[in-house]
Amino acid sequence: MKKRIYYHDTDCGGVVYYGNYLKFLEEARSEYLEELGFSVKGLMGQGVLFVVRRQEIDYKYPAVYGDTLEIRTRVKEHSAVRIQFAYEIINQDGKLLSKAVTDMVCVDKALKLRELPQSLKEKLAR
Repeated sequence: MKKRIYYHDTDCGGVVYYGNYLKFLEEARSEYLEELGFSVKGLMGQGVLFVVRRQEIDYKYPAVYGDTLEIRTRVKEHSAVRIQFAYEIINQDGKLLSKAVTDMVCVDKALKLRELPQSLKEKLAR
């Protein structure tokens, strides 16, 4: 996923505010799922929700105003109820700025664990 950095993404020094990376990662995994043929909204309509169990981010270099980032997303591992996404955030010069891992679990509308839909498990297995 490509992400352009605007002024509103940054602090007064023009550096991306660290908390904004969480938004970038959410956008990237939503697009990843869409590339597999699943929309988050569609899954929610089926009572399939995802919650973050754990988030790790290693900040190596700052992203700054005007940068264009590439957020590379992949599934690191998955189980019947869990998906672990891994990301690399790279700037327009090819410099690795950040690495992250998001560990998510699948829940129903009552926030109880539930299995991933079979169709999603099949796509993730590829």
